This record gives sequence, structure tokens and C-alpha cells, in this order.
Amino acid sequence: MTISPRDIKFLRIMPLRGPNIWTYRPVLEAWVDIGDLEDSPSNTIPGFNDRLIAQLPSLIEHRCSVGERGGFLQRLRDGTWPAHILEHVTLELQNLAGMPGGFGKAREMDRRGVYKVIVRAWHEDVTRASLHYARELVLAAMDDRLFDVDAAIANLRDLAESKLLGPSTYSIVDAADDRNIPAIRLNAGNLVQLGYGAAQRRIWTAETGQTSAIAESISQDKTLTKRLLKDAGIPVPEGVDVNSPADAWAAAEDIGVPVVVKPCSGNHGRAVFTNLTERAEIEAAYDVALEEDSGVIVERFIEGQEHRLLVIGGKLVAAARGEIASVVGDGNHSISELITLQLNSDPRRGTTEEHPLNLIRIDSAVSLELARQGYDADSIVAADSLVIVQRIGNVAFDCTDEVHPSTAAIAGLAAKIVGLDIAGIDLVVADISRPLAEQGGAIVEVNAGPGLLMHLKPAAGKPRPVGQAIVNQLFSEQQNGRIPVIAVAGKSDSTAVAQLLAHLVCLDNQRVGLASQAGLFIGRRLVLANNRANWHEARKLLLNPLIETAIIETPARSLLSEGLVYDRCQLAILTGIDANEDLNEFAINTAEKRFNTYRTFVDVVLPSGAAILNAEDAQLVEMRDLCDGAVIFYAENSTCPALIHHRAEQGSAVTVVEGHIRLYQGDTDTDFGSVAQFSHIPTPVLLASLAAAWALNIDIELIRAGLHAYP
Repeated sequence: MTISPRDIKFLRIMPLRGPNIWTYRPVLEAWVDIGDLEDSPSNTIPGFNDRLIAQLPSLIEHRCSVGERGGFLQRLRDGTWPAHILEHVTLELQNLAGMPGGFGKAREMDRRGVYKVIVRAWHEDVTRASLHYARELVLAAMDDRLFDVDAAIANLRDLAESKLLGPSTYSIVDAADDRNIPAIRLNAGNLVQLGYGAAQRRIWTAETGQTSAIAESISQDKTLTKRLLKDAGIPVPEGVDVNSPADAWAAAEDIGVPVVVKPCSGNHGRAVFTNLTERAEIEAAYDVALEEDSGVIVERFIEGQEHRLLVIGGKLVAAARGEIASVVGDGNHSISELITLQLNSDPRRGTTEEHPLNLIRIDSAVSLELARQGYDADSIVAADSLVIVQRIGNVAFDCTDEVHPSTAAIAGLAAKIVGLDIAGIDLVVADISRPLAEQGGAIVEVNAGPGLLMHLKPAAGKPRPVGQAIVNQLFSEQQNGRIPVIAVAGKSDSTAVAQLLAHLVCLDNQRVGLASQAGLFIGRRLVLANNRANWHEARKLLLNPLIETAIIETPARSLLSEGLVYDRCQLAILTGIDANEDLNEFAINTAEKRFNTYRTFVDVVLPSGAAILNAEDAQLVEMRDLCDGAVIFYAENSTCPALIHHRAEQGSAVTVVEGHIRLYQGDTDTDFGSVAQFSHIPTPVLLASLAAAWALNIDIELIRAGLHAYP
């Protein structure tokens, strides 16, 4: 198919879902054919630069290779090609849709006019859509056609909101990332695994794998919760479950007005009516509360303001205060119009999780509140008259530093009594800086899975690091959620190395998972036969809570087409780079490109880990200085120059000297025994596996016995 002079065609789009040859983060790699536009850099298309900048003025923030603000615009003026422009426009559309920053590159391929465009993928679907919008925008700017940038950004925002993690979950994942704890999303929602294998923990927004189902059920039963708290000496308002409007009034008379009427189960503050004194309003409140739940409670009204205290691991980490929502009459507008003008116009109010305050709509609860004051939604209120619209539901004003220590302790105790590791404690008190007892304050609810947004993005006050607090509750300072992940790659013997190493680690009483070209193994059991050396099969090992060590064979083709399944590894074993390996499908056809492909494995070795490299492969030797961890060379030929040089610099090595296997570590020289006794194992496979087992601190005698027993 011949493309028009001004066209940009996507030939291939590959999602690389983990570290890859470009960067440590997931990206989309798009192969782009710009056709005859190869002859039309940006400075040769009349008016193009001005039109593009007018559509996306925020491109001025892109530094590009110039390294300073406005750098990309300078490249536009000097002349750059559409693939490079596509990269920057894609990133900026993502930025404007709420995904700031990100990695990007554009690289020429061997065929004229064809480029690889690589952009950070926050979510594959969102980035793919951004790429296509960017193409349309660039072509429209070239042809002086209209393009609705605002509509594109709105669509991308909607798509991102439906696909990306919510802000509460993201705050936890981001805090885990700060501690170098890996994360794996388990579903299309907010279920996330932190850590790998046996070291993993799970979160689902503000619930964790440690959140008891019994505790959650208790928290949903308000009557039971209050009884348990009361029995422990915690102040709670007296309350009664009621079954009819008349029953509600009878309970109010018994308790004494004013009272609160609310649903029995958790409802995020919906249909909760406070400070009720009249029979008519109490009975009306009952009907509205019943719409939210099958049961209704009438309880004593506590004077004061609503507060939400976030307790994690028994400790207070954040607190927010509520404010009554009200409007002031002007003699001209109806209450409905005043809500729009004075309340819902506040940029802090909205329908997404990015907004700390909800939009106020005229529902049955608001209508009842207005009726109590003698109004309805269409009433026009006299100038300067205050009308209360909503008494609760605006808990978003940070007051963490004001909470009295005794109140914080009571909140922590309440969470423990219910049994929640993470709890939202709702209490009402006039002054949060004073003890509850001296002012008649009380806890009114204990909530499982509390919202975090009010603490992450309060309507006023300081944001609180609640994501960090949850991560610290799940992982001690000494824990990082990691198990040993061992990467194996290289020539055809990499499968044999992976299998032998799995055998040795099994002997060390470790539950081993192996994903290789020989199959998927859990311990010694073959789970799936045939070639399982790919991203999807390897991921199963990292998800399995029984796996204590994961050995993952990754052919270059899998790395190039999928990326790595893990973010970092403990060991990377490279057996060699085959100069004849056919990687033309990925445009990898030179020694330099093969080097850059295989170095990815070394790039992701942890500082506490090691790269096990074949010293007889010159390209692997060059990777020694790229490793953040240690480097162990192995070579069948002990006179190999690279190995001799490495040893001279006190580097660790495994080799054969006069028929004996020698392990060198600094000035220490260990004779492992005659290589002849292990003749059933190819020597390169033997040395690579031995070096890896040694790096894993497996006992030497156990390694020796394991090698003898290997079939």
C-alpha cells in the first residue's frame, strides 16, 4: 500500500510490559512509517510549527535533547522529523490527561522513513489511544485542519480514569516503589500484589490481605460495633435499631431528642440525618435512611463536628474534619441555583476521585434538610440569609496535628477492638484538640476500607503520607517483598543451566519455580510442558505465594517482544551472545544492537545481587561495569585474559585449573574437586550453575552432592 505524501502509518505496536532495551518502565514501541515526510522536516512545512504550538502550548515545557525548557520547540524550529514530533505530542497528551512526565524516544530504522517511537505506557490502552490522537493532531497541524484537542484530552481522561489505578491505590503502590518493593496489578480494578512469590502482600484500595473478613463484617454492623466499643469503655452514643417510622419516634422519645437517624450498614455518610427533634422530620428521615439499607438506627445526637481519623496498625496517621455545606441567599437566585453558584463551582468538588469534595445534588436527604428550615430547592432566600444544605459528607479538611493524644489512643483502641488493620474512625466532637470525655464526644462508626483521598488531597491543610504508612504496616524495614529472582539468558545451553540451578536450589529446601524452554516447574513437578520461557508463564511464578526462588529463562525474542516480567533480579546468568541469532524480526541485526539487548539483563541486577558472565564471550565481558551488583566470571579456560584481569582486580571467578574446578573470591581459592567427577554435565553448564549456586550462598558440600546426584 502506498501512503500519501502526508501520512503517518503504524506498522506495528508492541507493549513492553516491564524493563526493556529502552528503559526500566513499561512502554509502547511503535514502528512508524512517515513515507515521503522523510523529506519534510518540521521547518519545511509552512505554518506547521505555529499551528502545533497553538494547539499544545504546554510543549514549551519539553526539554528534549537540548536539555532546557523550550528545547523541543527549538528542535521544531531547527527542523525535526514527524516520528520525533509524534513522540513528544503523545507524551504531552498523556500529561494533559493526568499522567505527567514519562520516557520517550524516536530512533531511525534501516528502511528509509521508518522509525521506532517509544513512549512510556502508564496503561497500554491509554497510551495506544494517545498515540493515535497524536498522529491525527500532527497531521492536522501539517494540513492546516481543525483538531479538537480538548475533546481528545477529555476522552483520554475518561479512559485513564477507567483503566488506571485509583489515587488511593496508586498512593500505596507509589510508596512501595519508593521502598523498591515491586507491584503487580491483579485485575482491572484496584487489586494489587506488592512483592513477589512467598514475600508478597496484597492490597485492595485501603484493605489488605491482613484485613479480617470477620472484622469487616463487624464494622458493617453498626449496632454490634457500638456494643463492642461500649463494653471496652469507649464513648459511643446510645442507639436503637428501629423497624418503622413510629418505632423511630418512640426510640427518639426514649433516648431523648435531639437524635440522629441513619442506615444500619456502611453508606459513606449517605442518608444520615443529625440534630432531629420533631416527630415529622424523624419519621421522614427514617423513610430516606431505609432507601439506603434494610435497617435503620436512631441514636443520641452528639454536639460537635464530624471527624474521620485514619488508623493504621493501631496508630493514628491522619485526621480530617467535616464542614457543614451552606449557601447564602441573595434575594434573586433559588437555592438550587445558589448550590451551583456557591458550592458546586468550587474546583475541589467533582465526580472523580481527584476531587476531595463531592458535588451536591438535590436528593431526598438535601430536600429533607431544606424542608426542616422551611425551604425547598426552588425557594428564593432573602439576602444574607444562611441556609444549611448538607450537614455531613464534607470531611476533607486536614486536622491531623490538632488531635489530642488521648483521642488518638482511643481511635487506635477502637480499631483493635473491631479487629481492623486499617480503619476509618468516625467521631463527633466540638474540639478535636481536647479529650473526648470532657466535652461529651463519641465514636459513631468504625469503617473498613476507608477512603484515603481526604488525606492525600485535602480540601484544606497538609496532605498526609498515608500510602507510606500502609506499606510500612505491611513490610518491616528489613523486608522488601522480594524473593531471589534469577534470570537466565544467552546461547542454547541456557535451558540446561536453568534446570541444573533449579535442582541445586531445591536441595537447599527452597520452593523453586522454573519457567524455561523445557517447561514450567514448581519444585520438581512439571506443571506445563513445552516452551514456557515467556512473560505470561514467568509471571505465574511471581504470583504464586509458595515460590521462594524464581528461575526465569528469557530468550532475547521474549525480551524484545514483551519486556521483562520482573523489575529487578538477584542474579543474571548470561551464557553467551550468539552472533548468528536471528533477531531481524525486531530489527536487531548488528553486534551493537545484540549487546544492547542482552545488557538489559545486567542492567536490572540488584545492588545486593550479581551477574554471572561467561568470560570467554567478549561482549559479555564488556558488561562487567554495567552491573549494580557483583560480577562473577566463569570460563572453562583459566588462561582467558578477561578472567585473569578480573581476578587481578579481586573479582570472583569459577574456572578449571589443571583438571580441577577452582572458586576464586578475592585472595580466597577453593578447590571444588576434579571436573572429571562431573563428566555427566557439560562443563560450561556446570561452571555457570555452580557460580550461581555459590552466589546464592548455598553450602559448597550441598552443591557438590547435588551435582553428583544430577541425572
